[in-house]
Amino acid sequence: MMDWTDRHCRYFLRLVTRHARLYTEMITAPALVHGDVAHHLNFDAAEHPLALQLGGSDPGALAHAASLGERWGYDEINLNCGCPSERVQTGSFGACLMAEPRLVATCVAAMRNAVALPVTVKHRIGLDARDDYSFVRDFVGTVADAGCEVFIVHARNAVLKGLSPKENREIPPLRYAYVRKLKQDFPRLTIVLNGGLADWDTIDREMKDVDGVMLGRLAYHDPYQLAVADWKLFGDDARVRSRAEVVYALVPYVDAQLALGVPLRAMTRHILGLYHGQSGGRSFRRILSDAAKLKDAGSRLLLEALAGVEPQAAEV
Repeated sequence: MMDWTDRHCRYFLRLVTRHARLYTEMITAPALVHGDVAHHLNFDAAEHPLALQLGGSDPGALAHAASLGERWGYDEINLNCGCPSERVQTGSFGACLMAEPRLVATCVAAMRNAVALPVTVKHRIGLDARDDYSFVRDFVGTVADAGCEVFIVHARNAVLKGLSPKENREIPPLRYAYVRKLKQDFPRLTIVLNGGLADWDTIDREMKDVDGVMLGRLAYHDPYQLAVADWKLFGDDARVRSRAEVVYALVPYVDAQLALGVPLRAMTRHILGLYHGQSGGRSFRRILSDAAKLKDAGSRLLLEALAGVEPQAAEV
């Protein structure tokens, strides 16, 4: 979710769900060692619970980055061992690390020694042609020996050469059975399922055998799906915000960010899917992605878009 789940996206998603844990886009450890730390790590307190997802393969740099994340107030440090992007591979980050489980274990140990926060790992079930269950079982076992207790498992192989990141989310077959088997073989670990979860019937079925689910593009393209999570997965019976209420709740945030010089498009691009599948949803998306309107508009553009889909709820 690089370039997707930035702080504006996460603030919006938190208006939809009170309890789902949010994850940052992957931030490389070198970017925190050598770059603008505040730019990468600043977030709004409303985003909690929030995990910092790191990319890297140098134990010292990752330990430093994790300590910065703890200082900034994150709730979890997550190491990405699942991204198949070629630009990530160039820096020895992401899915290619599954070929080096002992190095991942060393990185996890270094981060755990540096912070008191949980250190978790996100990974695939296989790498290139290695699609036997023993590969992911041994990877998890090695990393768990370093103290990692939470594994977020994308139930597809990562193909490092020949497939784009998009194709890596579609072509390698889903093997949920591998993730269920991990939970059976490592009952004391927290095993979270990721990949291909497109509806709540599937989520409900798979939750019987794992400890949690991670939603990526479903949550981005159809974010109101997360409104169901509060009562389905967290037992919160409080009334969820309607879509219109989410828009109104976002307006003060947009005003504050505009005053800081943040472009309106940087925020509206993340909410285009709020009315996914709803009558008028196309109008909502069109207004909030209109370059001419975005150029000079303020937060009232959100209310204009709302009027196009729920005129009875809008007070333009």
